[in-house]
Amino acid sequence: MTLNPHTCLTASIHAYRIHQNDRGRVHLEFLHKTPVDDVPGAVAPFQGRLLAGVGRILRIYDMGKKKLLRKCENKKIATFITNIETTGYRIVVNDIQESFHFLKYKRNDNQLVLFADDTNPSFLTCGCILDYDTVAGADKFGNVFFKRLPTDVRDDVDEDPTGVKALWDRGVLNGASQKVDTVSVYHIGETLLSLQKAVLIPGGSESLVYTTISGGVGMLVPFTSREEIDFFQHLEMHMRQENPPLCGRDHLWYRSSYSPAKNTVDGDLCEQFNSLEYSKRKSIAEELEKTPAEVSKKLEDIRTRYAF
Repeated sequence: MTLNPHTCLTASIHAYRIHQNDRGRVHLEFLHKTPVDDVPGAVAPFQGRLLAGVGRILRIYDMGKKKLLRKCENKKIATFITNIETTGYRIVVNDIQESFHFLKYKRNDNQLVLFADDTNPSFLTCGCILDYDTVAGADKFGNVFFKRLPTDVRDDVDEDPTGVKALWDRGVLNGASQKVDTVSVYHIGETLLSLQKAVLIPGGSESLVYTTISGGVGMLVPFTSREEIDFFQHLEMHMRQENPPLCGRDHLWYRSSYSPAKNTVDGDLCEQFNSLEYSKRKSIAEELEKTPAEVSKKLEDIRTRYAF
């Protein structure tokens, strides 16, 4: 395979069966090999079939006796498919440089219809479905962001309502006719390699755990009340003023390196409250109409609710 220009001599999808013999030993049994015309960058199970991203083409394959059988495909993904996730009949496709694409499989017509995509091109490294309308993603520049389908988005759309493949029917910005909204953006500072919803302690609340290319593990947690949001936003604002970085770099500028930080509070900065000298802690707590012990208790509560 040559990365630039993107070409490959040969590519194929191999099918295996998990086989158990009479003695209870488990091994993989090779079934068949299906040649494809580009690099298969992602595969995922879907309704008892196989979804495969072959280059920029999304295909549904069914199991055959001698090879996989192609059932339907969509050729409207921009560049190269790196990951596929499904929820019901909805399919979320990660493009290597054009962010997320939302598709719906119409079983009656046997069609994969692209009904929404993103206006901000992102070089995605990983993604995760949070709920039926929301996804989280990260790009190679160290940003993490959340995208949500607006409430008026309809996934029951026709691929070509005119029936004549009209040249002027190209959706918005040469893409899908509907666009996702950016809910939140935050600059982590390292390239993220994985995102996953997880519960880290028994009986704890669900959080979004990420890992970075340098071996770091972090988590993003949701606020549960408006009071918490106001408290931590004001604490972050005071920490920016009272505890500036040693090298003089502006905190808000750093967290907004590629796009303005939105709807996110820097927990690492808030945690530094306990390491400040007492006079600074007391002045910040008075501004928040609390005592230093109450501020520390707030920080401890949100930490123990999700992690440790």
